[in-house]
Amino acid sequence: MKQRAVRVAVAVAAGLMAAGAGAADLEQVYRDALSYDAALAGARASLEAGREKLPQGRAGLLPSVNLTGNSNWNEADYRTTGRSQGYNSNGWQVQLTQPLFRWQNWVQYKQGEMQVALSEAQYQLARQDLTLRAAQGYFDVLVAQDVLAAATALHEANTQQLALARKSFEVGTVTITDVHEAQSRADLSSAQTIAAESDLAVKRHALLVLTGKEPDALKGLRKGVALSRPEPADIQSWVASAETGNYAVQAAQIGREISDREVERNRAGHLPTVDLVASHGNTTSANAFAGFAKTDLDTTVVGVQLALPLFQGGVVNSRVREAAALRDKARFDLDNARRTAAQNARQAYLGVSSGLAQVKAFEAAQVSSRSALDANKLGYEVGVRINIDVLNAQSQLFDTLQKLSKARYDTLLAQLKLKAAAGTLGDDDIKAINALLD
Repeated sequence: MKQRAVRVAVAVAAGLMAAGAGAADLEQVYRDALSYDAALAGARASLEAGREKLPQGRAGLLPSVNLTGNSNWNEADYRTTGRSQGYNSNGWQVQLTQPLFRWQNWVQYKQGEMQVALSEAQYQLARQDLTLRAAQGYFDVLVAQDVLAAATALHEANTQQLALARKSFEVGTVTITDVHEAQSRADLSSAQTIAAESDLAVKRHALLVLTGKEPDALKGLRKGVALSRPEPADIQSWVASAETGNYAVQAAQIGREISDREVERNRAGHLPTVDLVASHGNTTSANAFAGFAKTDLDTTVVGVQLALPLFQGGVVNSRVREAAALRDKARFDLDNARRTAAQNARQAYLGVSSGLAQVKAFEAAQVSSRSALDANKLGYEVGVRINIDVLNAQSQLFDTLQKLSKARYDTLLAQLKLKAAAGTLGDDDIKAINALLD
């Protein structure tokens, strides 16, 4: 078991040394995720599809040209003479229709513009989500590495304390209880090391799923780096920004505007339509009343066509009521999006504030825990402390190291979540955090 712990410690140390040279950083992981993540690729395809709503809506305002043709075989029977004659008739026609007044088409065109904006907002929301997932995956690996390093160091310290307890028992300075306590802590720290190894493997695979790559090592925070407070340092300012700038709020706002237009579009089903119609065609056939002489007729027609719907079975009124209900739903969705964005902003802001306080407290606890461990070791050597005191001090120190590491990365992630809640998270924020890595 001791040899295994040594191998793990060597592997962790090698990984930390590799982090100083040739290791991947957060910005590189983020770029890999941008090009590999399937969810973002799907959002990008959805954006391209959404952009087509504009030319589709514009098509309703532009002229349409149709070509039709026919060819028919005709049989003419004259009962008075008993004569029967067969002949072929054919024709073609080109017709142009230019809408002059179709209010529903104009509304649909304006909806197309809004749907493009909606697709843009949804894509930006997906990109922000990827940014958070990339940062979360990156920090998860770093935390798992720190936990494994701490667990390995604790196991090594407990193993050394077990050896010291056995030696002291042999010379009669401690009881067998001290040996059993040390053995118990060594076994427990061994199990913790195994669990930490498994957790690190899971976190690294999660990063592999996100980026398509599994880097040998990741850069961690520089020693002594100071984490900044949110600017502005006012929670209400962030809440106000989230209620308007959050991309989910923007998407919900656009969705409500589209639903308003949808009611208007369906109401236009009661309005008349006016089209400019122009056609040109040719008809060739045999005239049965002129001895089946062949006729060849060209026709050109230009005019204005008016259509006024009088009754359509109540479908227009039903569609208006349906659209009005969906408009109410869009309004409630917008309210929910604003409340959710505000709550996320508050939660992230408090996460940053409490995270900074926790980092400061754990840094102080790290110093005091290390001093307590040194004092307990010295007291054990001179006989004023017992074995369990040293074991507890060791566990306290390494537990503090783990919590300090997690608090630092949780604070950085909360900063990104705060920017995302306000709708301002971008590549520059990843670069800013990347500058803190070593």
